[in-house]
Amino acid sequence: MRRTHLLLLLLCVGAFASNAKAQATAQRSFDVLHYEARVEPDIAQKTVAGEVRITLVSRTDKLTAVEFDCGELTIMAVRDIGEDLKFTRQGGRLTITLSRPAKAGEWRRIVVEYRGAPRHGIRFFPEREQTYTAFSTSQWMVCVDTPADRATLRLVLILPAKLKVVANGRLVSSRAWGEDKTAHEWMEEKPVPSYTYGFAAGPFRELTERRGRLSLRYLAAQFSDQELGRIFRDTADMVRFFEERAGVRYPDRTYTQVLAERGYGQEMSGFSVMGESYGRKVLADEKDIWLGAHELAHQWWGNMVTCVNWSHFWLNEGIASFMAAAYLEHRFGREVYLREIEANRKNYERVRDAGHDKSLVFPDWLNPTADDRTLVYDKGAYVIHLLREELGERAFWNALRRYTSAYFGRSVTTADFQAAMERATGKNLSPFFDKWVYLKNK
Repeated sequence: MRRTHLLLLLLCVGAFASNAKAQATAQRSFDVLHYEARVEPDIAQKTVAGEVRITLVSRTDKLTAVEFDCGELTIMAVRDIGEDLKFTRQGGRLTITLSRPAKAGEWRRIVVEYRGAPRHGIRFFPEREQTYTAFSTSQWMVCVDTPADRATLRLVLILPAKLKVVANGRLVSSRAWGEDKTAHEWMEEKPVPSYTYGFAAGPFRELTERRGRLSLRYLAAQFSDQELGRIFRDTADMVRFFEERAGVRYPDRTYTQVLAERGYGQEMSGFSVMGESYGRKVLADEKDIWLGAHELAHQWWGNMVTCVNWSHFWLNEGIASFMAAAYLEHRFGREVYLREIEANRKNYERVRDAGHDKSLVFPDWLNPTADDRTLVYDKGAYVIHLLREELGERAFWNALRRYTSAYFGRSVTTADFQAAMERATGKNLSPFFDKWVYLKNK
């Protein structure tokens, strides 16, 4: 029941590929602390214009230049406290020469003005008056687009007044902007990877439910309140389940799920965007909720415990896929879980039997194939299941809780994951990881 969802999910992963090499060699001589962005998407023209103020701190004594990812955006101007700065743009990278060298520990604020017609990273549907982001934040906002770099975000979105908007963190204010637009200010106060930044907007109906401290928002244009309630009736239970399994509470006060035109499944900090087709599938079969569970699982495994770079991407997607199956087990029973795992196994073995098996730690994620993505999702989930079988119920879930708690809000490698599971269980897992993760025993 989840195969179509997964195929759609895999399509969006390709957005990482064009930037992967740059990310692997990302500038580490400085650290971005905070972004303040004003972004104005033009849905009809499929363009974006914006300005981002970047607060960074130098990690070296003589920082003379800084580099950011800028996708295919056109850079209009770069300033530092009103002074124009020299810059070059090449291959999706923006290099800015500072007005004077920065000392270690010194803060700088740089303002970048830009515009563009992104082909990736943001989708426009003029006929439906909808737009939403999809990975590759640097395609709509200049940033350091690597999963290991975390920063807070203040995002002001300027959109037609009649549209409903969701973005990261909490809504600070909405104010009139010109004659027929509204400026929505959102604040993400916890440092998160830039690829989890995003927004969605459209003429959506909104249904809100309060579950304890948590507010659940459901946005869609094609469904009634009653239908939205049915589609997302398990969301509160999913949150409780993942909190218990992670040993960490959901980090925000609100979680929003959006059903959009041709959405394929995209997690962002504090919300997710899925296609209207997902809603129709759930209305037809209440058990067809794998995608919703997968995207919510990313609020722990992916958004907050994040792979340090895309070579370790399976730690995001493999664990989230496994946790979606684990939720189905909790909700509908062991048989449903085993069907999911069997589907993972079959997909993985199809790739293996074709001679395309690889280590789950990819040496290069620059141009991933469809089989590579199957390994990250399906083999990743299957390997976590096998680790569960290897360790046993109590030891496995205790170890996963300790791993998640220890690295919540941090970036990790596969070695970190292995070491955490070993510390929690007192078991040497090198033979298991050598065989299933690194393929050393082929």
